[in-house]
Amino acid sequence: FAIQKYVEDRGYTVVRELVGHGLGRSLHEGPEVPNYGKRGRGPKLNEGLVIAIEPMINLGTRNIVQESDGWTIRTRDRKPSAHFEHTVAIFKDRTEILTSHKYIEEVVKF
Repeated sequence: FAIQKYVEDRGYTVVRELVGHGLGRSLHEGPEVPNYGKRGRGPKLNEGLVIAIEPMINLGTRNIVQESDGWTIRTRDRKPSAHFEHTVAIFKDRTEILTSHKYIEEVVKF
């Protein structure tokens, strides 16, 4: 809900077909973590859970197409899109972002 509200309030759209996920013994585990929805209706984030939050944000419509190579995803209207990921650990009294983008930030020099 929070990602969708933030993004749509700024005139962008959130892809619905691709979602975040839990991490554990496997790279992709439950629960699915959607980047859209209604407040209070998503999966409960319990202590001990590690999740990947992976919104794909589009400049145009939210619709996507998978190319014939079976891997490449693009926007249906061919407008720009951004796909970003953070890995977050859920603790009893806090959350902690486990990913760092400092090397990217050093190169880009925000």
